Amino acid sequence: MSPSPRRPTLADRLQGEWLTGGPLSAALLPLSGLYRALLAVRRLAYRLGLKRTESLPVPVVVVGNWIVGGAGKTPATLALLTLLAARGLRAGVVSRGYGREGDGVRLVTRFSTAREVGDEPLLIHLRSAVPVAVGSDRVAAARALLAAEPGLQLLVSDDGLQHWRLPRALSVLVFDERGLGNGRLLPAGPLRQPPTGPAPDQLVVYNAPAASTALPGFVAERRLAGAVSLADWWAGEPADMATLLALRNRPGLLAVAGVARPQRFFDMLAGLGVQLDTLALPDHADFAELPWPADAAGIVLTEKDAVKLPPERVGSLPVWVVALDFSPGAGFEAALDAQLHKLSPPARWTTA
Repeated sequence: MSPSPRRPTLADRLQGEWLTGGPLSAALLPLSGLYRALLAVRRLAYRLGLKRTESLPVPVVVVGNWIVGGAGKTPATLALLTLLAARGLRAGVVSRGYGREGDGVRLVTRFSTAREVGDEPLLIHLRSAVPVAVGSDRVAAARALLAAEPGLQLLVSDDGLQHWRLPRALSVLVFDERGLGNGRLLPAGPLRQPPTGPAPDQLVVYNAPAASTALPGFVAERRLAGAVSLADWWAGEPADMATLLALRNRPGLLAVAGVARPQRFFDMLAGLGVQLDTLALPDHADFAELPWPADAAGIVLTEKDAVKLPPERVGSLPVWVVALDFSPGAGFEAALDAQLHKLSPPARWTTA
């Protein structure tokens, strides 16, 4: 039995108008003007020295975007960490830890829960094995991480582009096919800040079939890497394509996604011939209660959802985790190398 489709809400309508405009978006333009004014006042406070960007002993690379919701920051962060490791650089990650309980600084371990540290930071730690700290104050999180891991040579901030207290040597902007949406600031549009032109300390990655803004950048390749059972995923086993393709022949499976843009996941499965019933959940769904029907024959999940489901919670129900490969391409790698070469590294920055 397929789950009932979710009824569209006012928020769904607004997010649709964030792409094209419309009467609801237009009605919110005065609030967007207020938001713009508040951003301008905040920037002025930094220019006048009333607020200041802090300093850290290692360079910081911020991975973020101008548009809210699901552009692909976490896959881009994981890809960046892989590239840095290949260059012999020891990197750590700081993140706000969206959706977790509390906002204080906390170091992430493999025994942490998504409720304690957030689903994306936990996923980053499990997938990359790099040190991760979370905190609403990313500067405090960075200092705690450097104190706990004094050998780190560089920090990557998962999101935090608008967290101006955090210094950054390089920004990596991630856009999906929505580009700048309707070009309006929150709440009339999806933009967190007014767009700017290209900058020398900025790289742009398009998590889309083609560039979706006028900014020069690199089009990433995004594909499903395979599947692995939930228990094996928690044990650190890699996903493989044979397991994923074998799911085409299993009846009654349900694909579940609690991510910002679940249809993208469902479409990628369908593109491989894995045609399943689907269940879209809100982004960062906490899985406090198992959301699928009791008669489900098996479940297919994203990794972001898997971090909230230890194997004992699903009992004997077959559950598979589908992994994603995100490659920003050779052009991005060359541009990253040029940016790393320009950085003024601390004395302890030595590549292997």
